[in-house]
Amino acid sequence: MSLENNTAREPVIEIEGVKKQYKLGQIGGGTLTADLQSWWARVRGKEDPNLPIGTDSRLFGKTFMALNGIDLTVYKGEALGIIGRNGAGKSTLLKILSRITAPSEGEIRIKGRIASMLEVGTGFNGEMTGRENIYMNGAILGMTRAEVDAKLDQIIEFSECAEFIDTPVKRYSSGMFVKLAFAVAAHLDSEIMVMDEVLAVGDMKFQQKCLGKMSDVAGQEGRTVLYVSHNMSTIRQLCTRCIVLDQGRVIFDGNVEDAIAIYMDTTDVNVVKYELADVPRMNSGAGKRLRVERLDFVGKESSVFAAGEPLRVRIQWRALHHFDAVNMKLNLHYRDSTPIGITHPITLGAADPGKLYTTEFEFDSSILAEGQYFFYLDVFERELASAVCLDKPAKEFAFEITNVDRAFPEWSSGWGRIHFPPVKLLSSEGSAE
Repeated sequence: MSLENNTAREPVIEIEGVKKQYKLGQIGGGTLTADLQSWWARVRGKEDPNLPIGTDSRLFGKTFMALNGIDLTVYKGEALGIIGRNGAGKSTLLKILSRITAPSEGEIRIKGRIASMLEVGTGFNGEMTGRENIYMNGAILGMTRAEVDAKLDQIIEFSECAEFIDTPVKRYSSGMFVKLAFAVAAHLDSEIMVMDEVLAVGDMKFQQKCLGKMSDVAGQEGRTVLYVSHNMSTIRQLCTRCIVLDQGRVIFDGNVEDAIAIYMDTTDVNVVKYELADVPRMNSGAGKRLRVERLDFVGKESSVFAAGEPLRVRIQWRALHHFDAVNMKLNLHYRDSTPIGITHPITLGAADPGKLYTTEFEFDSSILAEGQYFFYLDVFERELASAVCLDKPAKEFAFEITNVDRAFPEWSSGWGRIHFPPVKLLSSEGSAE
């Protein structure tokens, strides 16, 4: 689709000068007395008595611009990709469009109803069954019961959850949640679909099924799709136009391949220390019973590795419950988010609540070609024959391999291209605090 033709098409979303500002640090003490105590301490130049121990009081009153002047027009039937580094403002933009939060400045005009899927479980009531949640979401969109009835069988069939449809959704796995939530968003009568990286939770076969449905929604049904993802292969497959966000601004709007090239240029391979305690997680259950708080590339000033140099990584994680065995694996991607492979799981050992654990491990990079990569960290426990996610920070840990006389091969999409050597566990120790 050429952008020149957009002038003859019907705009469904018009964004002018939108800004979103957040205040950093503690906003209030919870009571009038606490707020007065905090104010009096600041007047006298004293430490705030109501701040939690370890909180930086310098953050009080400072602000963060999540969006800093967004101008954007989206047209009917368009599949718009929204990409950018973590913290660029992608999710904030979708939350404003979905009316979850309001902009600090600017104007937004939307023509049509929006079906949003921003994270697993959004818009669902855990105590209600899958069937009841379908009717509730239809009612939110202004549909009658008869209209939902006409779509019900399609939704249940697409979701692959027919045998569990009358079970409360609080008992669903994260994958089942995603399947049902996507089926609802895709089949109910809305003119605009908004999707935020949620398909990463589903299995590969269902992801392809969802991408096919979104293509049909935009191409054949004339509905509009806004899709946020770090997976460039799905952006290529679905989107007809793409914008790149960086520090709350649109730095590119146009061709998908050009947008991906600009996004890859923003990848930072000079970060070697990551604070993870407060970053978002990739599914609703992650970080609740165990939380990874920090990741470092050991002994490095940049995450650039020479040929054959092992990647040595240290993580700090805190157990909130007892576990007989905590396991870990790495999901590795090329810099454009093409999936490369998954390492064999390693066992970090048992864990007790209240302890902070420090684990060092080593990954043999000699099998990789020259280029930029990143990995996601996946910590899990095994229950019978299945793996249950304990923590999966939504953070890309970028690194670069240099001085390798091997080109990156042009593989088809999907996992399992490389048989990775096992990750080598160097140490894993816990300490009480």
